[in-house]
Amino acid sequence: MIRKLASGQYRLYSRKVDPKTGRRRNLGTFDTRGQAEQHEREVQFFKQRG
Repeated sequence: MIRKLASGQYRLYSRKVDPKTGRRRNLGTFDTRGQAEQHEREVQFFKQRG
């Protein structure tokens, strides 16, 4: 899940809620939406391996 911040940056959050905190995990902050989408694809790729 990608959200735009007030600063104009984009933050990638995990799809699932973290049971310990009750919030979504921050998976990185990026200057452009394209960078955030690329990182989301990388995360999904590594989730499938293993």
